[in-house]
Amino acid sequence: MGSARQVREPRDGSAGRGEGLDRGALPRSGVRERGPRRRPVVGVDFKDLSAHPSLRGVEFHCGLVYEAMLGDGRFDLVTMWHFLEHDYDPLRSLRTARRVLAPDGLLVIEVPRLDSATFRLFGDRWPGLQAPQHTVLFDREHLLRFVERADLEVVDYLPYGAFPAYFYLFTGAAFRALGGRGLNLKRLMIPYFLGQLALAPLLVFERRLNLAMQTVVCRRRS
Repeated sequence: MGSARQVREPRDGSAGRGEGLDRGALPRSGVRERGPRRRPVVGVDFKDLSAHPSLRGVEFHCGLVYEAMLGDGRFDLVTMWHFLEHDYDPLRSLRTARRVLAPDGLLVIEVPRLDSATFRLFGDRWPGLQAPQHTVLFDREHLLRFVERADLEVVDYLPYGAFPAYFYLFTGAAFRALGGRGLNLKRLMIPYFLGQLALAPLLVFERRLNLAMQTVVCRRRS
């Protein structure tokens, strides 16, 4: 798999016929329909986003994924884009994801990576800490261990994600420079984009540098 986004529509069509479940149904994640087959998608989120225009006509559940009334084997794709680090019971959520996956379905998880270069660089100013919003953090070893404990097997592991690692590079440097004072990104838009331009040669190799994110693609253990 070439990227985190390619797993949304597998090339062989094995997970392209039924429904998808997006845990963490933020409007920006595009939960309405995915892929050229226009797969219907169900959304679940802590916040009640049912009135958001992008979710009009979408089956939406407000609350915890393991409390939602979701049928066994219903979904051929379950996505958790930056959800698991907010979860008080991540193992239970992963086991629920396994239960609702179709036999040939895929689960895609993206989270910040605790054993990343940006964590080593910024330490307690690392943007991934974000307490109390982030309740649990994963290095590669522990993320894969949680997946295995949920009776899932890894299809692919990627040392990057769809979320741009540059955001962690910039905000980590800003947090350190400000010494813990509040960060107003609206006032830093010009420095943000100038920094992105300056680091463009480095960011070309983002997928090989373990900068900030990680993605794991799983399926039910056979």
